[in-house]
Amino acid sequence: MDIKIQESSFRDPDGFLFYEDGKLLRQVNSCYREDYDFLFGSGLYNDLLKKGIIIPLTELGNHKGINENAYKVFEPEKINFISYPYEWCFGQLKDAALTTLEIQKTALGYGMTLKDASAYNIQFHQGRPVFIDTLSFEKYREGEPWAAYRQFCQHFLAPLALMSHTDIRLNQMMKIYLDGIPLDLACKLLPSRTKLNLSLFMHLHLHAKAQMKYENSGIAAKNIKIRKSSLLAIIQSLATAVRNLRLKTRNTEWGDYYTSTNYSAGSFLNKKEIISGFVDNINPQTVWDLGANTGEFTQIAGSHGAECIAFDIDPLAVESNYNNIRKQNIENILPLVMDLTNPSPSIGWNLEERTGFKSRPLPDAVFALALIHHLAISNNLPFNKIAGFLHELSENLIIEFVPKSDSQVKRLLQSRKDIFGDYSEEAFVREFEMFYNIKAREKIIHSERILFRMKRK
Repeated sequence: MDIKIQESSFRDPDGFLFYEDGKLLRQVNSCYREDYDFLFGSGLYNDLLKKGIIIPLTELGNHKGINENAYKVFEPEKINFISYPYEWCFGQLKDAALTTLEIQKTALGYGMTLKDASAYNIQFHQGRPVFIDTLSFEKYREGEPWAAYRQFCQHFLAPLALMSHTDIRLNQMMKIYLDGIPLDLACKLLPSRTKLNLSLFMHLHLHAKAQMKYENSGIAAKNIKIRKSSLLAIIQSLATAVRNLRLKTRNTEWGDYYTSTNYSAGSFLNKKEIISGFVDNINPQTVWDLGANTGEFTQIAGSHGAECIAFDIDPLAVESNYNNIRKQNIENILPLVMDLTNPSPSIGWNLEERTGFKSRPLPDAVFALALIHHLAISNNLPFNKIAGFLHELSENLIIEFVPKSDSQVKRLLQSRKDIFGDYSEEAFVREFEMFYNIKAREKIIHSERILFRMKRK
């Protein structure tokens, strides 16, 4: 029997995740027995399950665990792709925050509380945020403050406030600060006008000062007593603060891509038809759309039943994509923010707590539509480097070649010298044929763009 402990779960004394013959299971240790039984006996788990905000699990009654500390072993419902807060758009982080607060409010009604409010306890599953750390619940004790209050503010409120009031890209700081953005740092980066917002003043600015006071004085904040009604009021105040945060409307480099492109309506429809035919031929179960923009073409793969990840560097494009799939109740597309020239690395303790871009389960097919010119011209990447990178990701590739005569390439070259003498269809084909067999080539009508379907050699 092949058993491997999941490296990201070593910090919790109450249990851990492990793989048994490739299946993900969680062991509950005996020290968590009382809280675990109360979670299920109180009805809290069933209530959260009905609300669709906690991951379903199945207890394995005949499983003895992998050491003498085992009390229970259960199998959580499989999540197809694990993502992280620094890969989420504003709306995703906001929905994850509100889900966490809803869980905490519900838990208090059953005599329990969350001891953790980490953003990493949320995953996007079947189109919605769900809580995955079943061992984060503990019995509520009258008078105790919320132990996870600081963590919630660092993992959710601070990055959301920074994205809303300072710059949408600042959630990338979560790559550096795995336990959330320090509140004193967040307050230095926030504009002074946020002090006039009562909720942000209380939960961020005043909270940051209180942290420094308690840390410097040696007084334990956990000794503070607070009534349950006051605790519920804090939860409500946090929820109001999160709901009231909005993104500033502004243009990003490719936010208006589809409105400014040289595609005619006929070209756009023809491109969709070609891609649909390519997807039919491949019949992939999973697809990564690299440079997905607002997800117009990702939805083609999704409509064919594939589980899709829609990556884009533009956080507003990802935001638009996320809002669209939420409105349409699409469950098999996950939009994520990703810079392919500097993708998410493996980080955390021993570089194993948070898995890097290429270390997660790879897809059956990759889309690289309207992407090649960004990589080759904006980032000076040779065709052979791009082909080698894509070759490592998947057996099947659907890729679009965009020639220099295209308006979007001209747009890229407006502000720089054209040093790309080898940027041509001939050079593109020559380099990609080193890695792939070209199975199909279709020119998009009323356009000079060409779609290729390739299979890895």
